[in-house]
Amino acid sequence: MEQGNKITKLAHLKSYREVFLAEDMRQLINHTAEVNAELIAFKIKLKRATKTEPAVYREVYYPEFRDDIKAYGLGLMRMGLKGKRFAVIGKNSYTWMVGYLAPQFGLGIIIPLDRGLPYEELEASLIKSKADVLLFDKDLTDFAEKMRSEAKTNVSVWISMSEAESFEDMQKIMADGYAAPEEEKKAFDELPIDKDALSVLLFTSGTSGLAKAVMLSQYNITYNVYAMLLSEDLRRGDCYMAFLPYHHSFSATGQMLAICIGMSTCYCDGLKYVQQNLTEYKVTVFVGVPLLVESIYKKVLAGVKKQGKEKTFQKGLKISSLLRKIGIDKRRKLFKDILDQLGGTRIIISGASPLNPTVAKGLDDIGIDILQGYGLTETAPVVTAETTDFKRPGSIGGIMPGVEAEIWDCNEEGIGELVTKSPCVMLGYYEDPEATAEIMTDGWLHTGDLVSTDKDGFIYVRGRAKNVIVFKNGKNIYPEEVEELIKELPYALENMVYGAPNNGDYSDPILAAKIVYSRSWFEENGIASDEEMNKRVKADLDSISQQLPDYKRIQRFELTEEPMEKTTTGKVKRYKQIIN
Repeated sequence: MEQGNKITKLAHLKSYREVFLAEDMRQLINHTAEVNAELIAFKIKLKRATKTEPAVYREVYYPEFRDDIKAYGLGLMRMGLKGKRFAVIGKNSYTWMVGYLAPQFGLGIIIPLDRGLPYEELEASLIKSKADVLLFDKDLTDFAEKMRSEAKTNVSVWISMSEAESFEDMQKIMADGYAAPEEEKKAFDELPIDKDALSVLLFTSGTSGLAKAVMLSQYNITYNVYAMLLSEDLRRGDCYMAFLPYHHSFSATGQMLAICIGMSTCYCDGLKYVQQNLTEYKVTVFVGVPLLVESIYKKVLAGVKKQGKEKTFQKGLKISSLLRKIGIDKRRKLFKDILDQLGGTRIIISGASPLNPTVAKGLDDIGIDILQGYGLTETAPVVTAETTDFKRPGSIGGIMPGVEAEIWDCNEEGIGELVTKSPCVMLGYYEDPEATAEIMTDGWLHTGDLVSTDKDGFIYVRGRAKNVIVFKNGKNIYPEEVEELIKELPYALENMVYGAPNNGDYSDPILAAKIVYSRSWFEENGIASDEEMNKRVKADLDSISQQLPDYKRIQRFELTEEPMEKTTTGKVKRYKQIIN
């Protein structure tokens, strides 16, 4: 790739505090254990509450968290596993995080795996990564037994996070580390760590069907944590709910961010318990995908309606808006009852894909700071972010401190490809120098995403370069732009816009949409037959098209009740949805 002639420089977020920059994970953990010694690092539910008995919790303070990591790591070293590759798979948990960090204390390479992948893909990931050790949770015991019996991978040591017959026991390994002689503990503490060497091997989510293995160093990640802490209003003592799966780079780095600043981490009991858990733990900071954030907002509106307080709610919004215009913020007081039902949440960070601007504004209006950003596994991961005092619905904020980013090959609308260079950019794709060369130019990483910026410095994602639909007349369409409009339809649960062949001709496509709809919405509104549904949808799409230039108008659509196939972080696998 060659750099284009038209380049737009991008604005950086302001840094408003001094932050410790750790060079590696051991330094980060040792530092936070010292400065946050009196704080709870993790609150772990051991037993759910019943009608007669309260829930039982384990509270792990920061020094104990550090000691558990070191003990487990030393136990692994005593098993002769120094220099090995360690894969970890399972649902988010304290033991997962200990298992993720221990190898990074000088033992070897860690490979987080997506527990939601089919068996064959997980097996292929273990083979490709050359993993020697697999740490898994009890829900995946059958999976581990099958994989061990088939013996197609390089794994020779199988460790269960809880006691399991015929497998190594993580708790016993940790106990062995705690009981080790002092000279061995000292030797473990002094294991050399190369902050710039391959330490974490992460598989991309693969929306195109071609997952790659991204090579990250410890400094890639610790610098990303540092950059976020410089500009985000995250506070020591905040309560953080780790919801997004840890194998996802945004979640893993987000957890390290929470650990570095001194937050207390808790875990969700499941999708249907999100609101209950927010209240139970008094969560102040929450990270989620747009589908979950949008679900929370819908429940807020449904609760207002159920209580018959819609007029009071609208009045509160008007009062709040007027006060904010003169510099007075009373949102959290005016909407305290609603916020209490969400545990008093102060910040929701939405990641993985764009959040509906209406939802972002709606939650912001009641006093929750909705922060969006942008990143890639290849950038460890955050490149841009919003902050509490620099945000705008629909934008991805500004560039993180210490990160360089520009827009290359801008068209007449100011839209071009986002490229970035920073200490956070990956080492490359594992055993794939050709793919690495395709995405890198003189240290600049090509994101493949098309963006623009406004006069105030806010950045907006316009679409994926590979998704752009090009017409014979030279006009380009970014399908995501039209998808945002369709998303506003009350029955549209999901949608995807793409270029369909025009009478079999792919060289001059027409614009088509696939819409996953809610049948119950149609029934509740007196629309029962498929013919009536199609008539209503066509009318709505025609109405949307009237807002757009002729070449952006939907000319064909498909309705389905079947959810679109997605990655485990909620991104639609576009290549599997297109109809001919």
